[in-house]
Amino acid sequence: MLIGIDVGGTTTDAVLIRNGEVYNTAKVPTEPADLLKSLLNALDKVSREVPPEQFERVVFSTTVITNLIAEGKTDRVALLLVPGPGVNPASYTFPGSFFLKGAMDYRGREIQPLDEAEVRETVSLIREKGFFRAAIVSKFGQRNPSHELRIEEILMELHPSCKVKLGHKVSGKLNFPRRVATSMLASATGERYQQFVEEIKKAMKERNIRAPVYILKADGGTLPIEKSVEFPVETIFSGPAASTIGALALTPEGQTSVVVDIGGTTTDLALILSGKPLIGSKGAKLGNFLTHARAFAVRSIAVGGDSIVRVRETDSGVRMVTIGPERAGPAYCMGGEEPTPTDALKVLGLIDIGDPERAKEAVASVAACLGKSETETASRIVDMTAEMIEKAVREMFLEWEQEPAYRIWEVLQKKKERPENVVGIGGGAKGLISVVAEKLSAKPIIPEYSEVGNAIGAAVARPTLTLNLRIDTQQKVYSVAEEGEVVSLNSTNIGNFNKMRSEEAEALAAKLLGERADRFGISEYADEAEIANSEVFNVVEGWFTAGRIFDISMQIPAGLITEWKRREKA
Repeated sequence: MLIGIDVGGTTTDAVLIRNGEVYNTAKVPTEPADLLKSLLNALDKVSREVPPEQFERVVFSTTVITNLIAEGKTDRVALLLVPGPGVNPASYTFPGSFFLKGAMDYRGREIQPLDEAEVRETVSLIREKGFFRAAIVSKFGQRNPSHELRIEEILMELHPSCKVKLGHKVSGKLNFPRRVATSMLASATGERYQQFVEEIKKAMKERNIRAPVYILKADGGTLPIEKSVEFPVETIFSGPAASTIGALALTPEGQTSVVVDIGGTTTDLALILSGKPLIGSKGAKLGNFLTHARAFAVRSIAVGGDSIVRVRETDSGVRMVTIGPERAGPAYCMGGEEPTPTDALKVLGLIDIGDPERAKEAVASVAACLGKSETETASRIVDMTAEMIEKAVREMFLEWEQEPAYRIWEVLQKKKERPENVVGIGGGAKGLISVVAEKLSAKPIIPEYSEVGNAIGAAVARPTLTLNLRIDTQQKVYSVAEEGEVVSLNSTNIGNFNKMRSEEAEALAAKLLGERADRFGISEYADEAEIANSEVFNVVEGWFTAGRIFDISMQIPAGLITEWKRREKA
């Protein structure tokens, strides 16, 4: 049996899957101040009366990291930065930044040594200022981490109680500011996330659940909970990832769809192209920080089934309806205090939940202000909500169409084509998706169990893993960005390095990814890894080619675990 649990802004959803079919579902209110309690309440409710030894896999989709950052509950971090020449420190607005001399070039060769006296003075200063967490990031540190490692040695010597994150371990991608932001956030949230993981493991032990536990990441993949501690920032935005994978699991294989996840508080938008979720090329944005965390190309808008519906009067005396962005609890028909789109949907008979009399009362209060009938008013509320979602989808397409993966997909289609489906996920989907799809001239799809689609997505998401390999045949070394080590090519079975072919470089990347997958405990999916990018550059000295540089990105892409049985869909 598989368990998937997703924390939403309004409810925490859970699903229990047996033999590829949904066996049980559960919804509990989300308590923002105690996400662990929400997760465990949902777990207990969905697994009631099922022996724990029957569970094979448990996956949590959580907003712990997102909430810590949004609520300003992160820990203070000292940033020891080695930006090298050509960077104006004044352009960096990261709090707690300390700039150090030293530099590597783009190939990882030292062009300016560290000033160790300066490093020691800086470490003494951050200790005096009361920093107990630090992130050490050097430009091109992923090509040669020796400066970061030496600074760490000095830091541990002078300030042994300080907890340290190294930039080349957090992210191996180019773009120094993004690597700084990612390292800072990993350090700032790491300890609290570790506590969350320990509490989850304790709760599993108390319930005698021995099944492997995973965390859903922003790229739609899962990661063993023990390994997720090393990459806490990757667990952000797992809600939109869960709905996207849920849509993938619940719709026909290989189709192209806009995913519209309508919750109580927000609506999340994502895109599936020919059966593959669209990954953002630039990494996730957290607050004001751009990061290297891989994430689906998604957008959240502040409109949901429980958004407050109000009537306001314009300067010219015209009364008009407004929807959201605030939410004041559940819909009026569900015991709340304010009229909402959910009440309008109930009045029109488009949903089955809620008290019909309370729904009429809520809509009547709005209708009285407008001088219109309840049915007319309910129709207007539903149409306005759908228009807001439709507008956001059209705006999002302008961003999606700039993504390299979208452009490649468009070339393969041999024509400019918009997705044929709008897939509704979430509690508010049943009443709204058909209206949204009509406005987008697309086919509406509301799968069975769409109201817990996020939890299904979490339950059946397979692990993902990336590996970025750089080979420099002139220097006779290679490095895996995610590992942070520079290794001699002599350790490989490759013969003449200077005549290395792309096929040999890609084979080495596949071998290294397989070894990395094995260390992560997800080796069963390594054979499905694919080349995301492969480039080769000649190193020219004088009139001769002195070597080659290979840059190769491989990935185990997002998808579904083999245990999920795809059912026949209409």
